[in-house]
Amino acid sequence: MNLNVNGRRREVESPPLTTLLDVLREELGIHSPKIGCEQGGCGACTVLVAGKPRRACLLPVGALDGAAITTVEGLGGPDDLDPLQAAFVHHYAAQCGFCTSGLLMAAKAYIANGGTDDSRAIAEALGGHVCRCTGYVKIVDAVAAAARGDEFDLSTTAAGQYTTMHSGG
Repeated sequence: MNLNVNGRRREVESPPLTTLLDVLREELGIHSPKIGCEQGGCGACTVLVAGKPRRACLLPVGALDGAAITTVEGLGGPDDLDPLQAAFVHHYAAQCGFCTSGLLMAAKAYIANGGTDDSRAIAEALGGHVCRCTGYVKIVDAVAAAARGDEFDLSTTAAGQYTTMHSGG
């Protein structure tokens, strides 16, 4: 069977009842969807299937032949971040990073479907995503900023400040 993963057609050889999570990680080498609870409750494995957030640990790959799958690798790279990724960096919305890819994918779908910067609507859209490091405030702030279309100069936030402070600059 075939999947369109991050805009690239990929042939899958795994048996049809293999989860999408296992196919992505083990067969295709895509590691942003994380193995969390493996019961659909934590959201760490969330990917977009035809633009909708889905728990990859619950999806048998046999039901997805021909489907368009998007993971964090399909958003943007280190030198060309998606605006949502830039907002997460700017707002320090990732702590350990384990839940971040799932949150990014759910937030991406929320914004793509007309989501606004309303904090309650964002919290509802991200419901079921477990983050043990934060109180979700910075995550909601980042999604709200991306929904508004805020832009950031990342050289003045996160790693950019650290480099300047520790390089004698």
